[in-house]
Amino acid sequence: MRKDSVIANIADDLGLDIKQLSSRKLRIVSRDSERYFYVNLDNGNLYIKDRIDRETLCGRAASCFLTFDAVVENPFSIVKVKIEIQDINDNSPKFFSDIFSVETIELTSAGTRFALHSAEDPDIGSNSVQTYKLSDNQYFTLSEDRNPDGSTFLELVLEKPLDRETQSLHELILTAMDGGKPMRSGTAVIRIIVTDANDNFPIFTQSVYKVSVNENTLVNTTIITVNSTDKDEGVNGQVTYSFSKTSGNVHHTGTFSINPLTGDIKINDNLDFEVTQNYELSVTAKDGGGLVSHCKVLIEVVDENDNVPEISLTSLSIPILEDSAVGTMIALIEVHDKDSGKNGEVDCKLSEDLPFSLVLSSDNYYRIVTTSSLDREKVSRYNITVSASDRGFSPLSSIRTITLEISDVNDNPPSFIRSTYVAYVPENNLPGSSIYSIQASDPDTGDNAKIFYSISTSNVEDVPATSYLSINIETGVIYAQRSFDYEQHKEFHIQINARDNGSPSLSSNATLLIHIVDQNDNSPKILYPSPDGGGMAAAFEMVPFDSEQGSLITKVVAIDPDSGHNAWLSYHFLQVSEPSYFIITQHTGEIRTSRNFQEKDVLNHKIVVMVKDNGDPSLSSTVTLNLLIANNFQQVVPRFTEQVIEENPQSNLQFYLIIALGLISLLFIITVMLVTISKCKKSEPVPMFSDLSSHLYPPVDPRILSQYGGGTLTFPYSYNVCVGFDANESDFTYMKPNQDVPVDNLIDADDSGLGNESVKEALPTSDTLQQGQPNTDWRFTQAQRPGPSGAQQPTEEAGVWPNNQFETERLQAMILASANEAAEGGSAIGGGTGTMGLSARYGPQFTLQHVPDYRQNIYIPGTTSTLTNAAGKRDGKAGAPSGNKKKSGKKEKK
Repeated sequence: MRKDSVIANIADDLGLDIKQLSSRKLRIVSRDSERYFYVNLDNGNLYIKDRIDRETLCGRAASCFLTFDAVVENPFSIVKVKIEIQDINDNSPKFFSDIFSVETIELTSAGTRFALHSAEDPDIGSNSVQTYKLSDNQYFTLSEDRNPDGSTFLELVLEKPLDRETQSLHELILTAMDGGKPMRSGTAVIRIIVTDANDNFPIFTQSVYKVSVNENTLVNTTIITVNSTDKDEGVNGQVTYSFSKTSGNVHHTGTFSINPLTGDIKINDNLDFEVTQNYELSVTAKDGGGLVSHCKVLIEVVDENDNVPEISLTSLSIPILEDSAVGTMIALIEVHDKDSGKNGEVDCKLSEDLPFSLVLSSDNYYRIVTTSSLDREKVSRYNITVSASDRGFSPLSSIRTITLEISDVNDNPPSFIRSTYVAYVPENNLPGSSIYSIQASDPDTGDNAKIFYSISTSNVEDVPATSYLSINIETGVIYAQRSFDYEQHKEFHIQINARDNGSPSLSSNATLLIHIVDQNDNSPKILYPSPDGGGMAAAFEMVPFDSEQGSLITKVVAIDPDSGHNAWLSYHFLQVSEPSYFIITQHTGEIRTSRNFQEKDVLNHKIVVMVKDNGDPSLSSTVTLNLLIANNFQQVVPRFTEQVIEENPQSNLQFYLIIALGLISLLFIITVMLVTISKCKKSEPVPMFSDLSSHLYPPVDPRILSQYGGGTLTFPYSYNVCVGFDANESDFTYMKPNQDVPVDNLIDADDSGLGNESVKEALPTSDTLQQGQPNTDWRFTQAQRPGPSGAQQPTEEAGVWPNNQFETERLQAMILASANEAAEGGSAIGGGTGTMGLSARYGPQFTLQHVPDYRQNIYIPGTTSTLTNAAGKRDGKAGAPSGNKKKSGKKEKK
């Protein structure tokens, strides 16, 4: 049939829908048939791809088939198709040689037969050679006999004796005809040479020899020996053997060889059952007289198991998703063994412990399908080993490994190592600093494993969590948005959400507990006695005169907002009168008497208590207590009145300070004007300060200087100062620059008579002036002082005491009222907050902030010292008590 001829509609034969041929991928799978056939997917017809020659494919076999597998998918199916190739009379009979030569002696008797070569026709059946015809002659006829194998045996029969002298050469035409329609024929010339007498032919012991040989028989092995006899003697009886020049022998004579003298047939080349299974050899025996005879040798090759099974991968689906259903086909494989029989039967299996199995689809086709669910996170790649083994006596096997990649599916949410994390962050941290890093892991890959972090919830109800904390969505680092305060928030409970980038996205949560670690950032807060809002006001406590040693007087109560060691408080005396009459318990703050009191002891004692925490560094707060030693207020009021009267001259100090400040300002202006005038003159400049050295500064009372010991100059030396005090005058006077005023005189000078006329009369000169320690009750607190000199002031001053009769009576009334309240179990002696206790001059609404401080700009000329109000505290001594001020002053200096 011609190329592109239609054989049949295979879609109808297979019961397939023509419209689904393309989607189901109908195809032909075969080793040989794909060269000759193809399928049209549009109409389902099977077409001839190339011309088919039956004789080339099957030779002289009685039947000839071409087989292939028709494969379709979705669902998968395989059908084996066999196409029978029918013979047509397309080949003419043909003799191996166009001329046959026959030699015979002239004495050959009638009836002698001469063997002839038969014609060959590749066609089969009636299309093969059916009859022979010999041209007309008077000496020979044609005889046709059938061999046991079914072939035709031709002989030329001599009908009457030959006469060489009459005719030495006879030529006959032999015609072979087949039974096809139309009939085909082939011819050959028989040339008969008449020779002298050799009247005996070689005769084979068998007309047909058969032998079976294993395909792995070694080369040069003798497989069979042919034998013939000749009754003639001499040269006419010597027989030689050779292979006849036939069409079949042409292909096989190279594989075998024959010994011309012995007739031994040996193997010249390796035999292969898979290439040729049968050999047919034609052997000729010829004697010395030229007579020949023929025989056939049939060699059958016996198959041996010498071919391993072949594994071919015809279809492979990679990669495969890890969530593929059970039974999903992974690959289609074909197994083939060239051997035959048991040697060609193959068994296949997969390597063990894999979630796959082999399913037989056809004779030689297997499907690899999944048998259980896959998990890429456990196994991301499989090496599937397919082993094939035949059933031969010595089984042969082969293996093939298929690498199968598993594609990821987002089936794993991010996971934290722990469900709860704990972080400790010190308070007062820097805003924007990182405080913790939290990480989650995802066993998936690619975008399915890319994790984003977020803060979902918080325990801070009044403020959103994002105002306190933020998180890097990619790294999981948590940052503080603001500085933490342990006293406001001690811990945070936040929910961290980790979400992957898969589709659909999966997430998980973890809890983060952030504990704020306390820092010592709060000073102790004194609850009792309650300090003033602007500083520390003096609190008064009544101490019975007849108290026993160790009696509890009062107790300082303080708290610290911090926690732990930072809130452990200890109590200490910072300033106490000498000698000390009281002791304080370090851990409780209880103040007790250290000894019994005597009549000569001072009634009023000022104590500064410092409350210190245990932090690093330690923070502290102070409070000032005024303790009054008396059994009742009537005993202490007269002394207070006398002390107030004697201390009234102290109030004139402010007046003198104002005058001194004005004089200094005036002299500074004059000096600037003189310097400007001197610069403008063209004459030689004169010394500027020669005449002004004794009048440059206003007079200052040296007793004032005794109250300011906070300068940088040391006291054991004398300095030239331009201030002095004249006892005969009521005002300041100048002193000469060359007069040395010992600093000790300035320090120990008594200012109790300053501004008091009675006292000024008692002061003879400045040389013999000796004063007691100044009373310190007029000074201001640190928070109430303006100006830079306040930075060097002590922090434990009391309030201002009254300085006139009216205020003295008012104080007595307040003390009596407080005593009555104390007797009735009322409030403490000290006033309310902001009134400075007993030191309040004009009531709760009056504070020392309303009093101007004119001492801030007073400087000692020629030094770096500043006039301060540290009067008498540098050596820890208290102010002079009430009484004879001059006498006490002299005693102190001594």
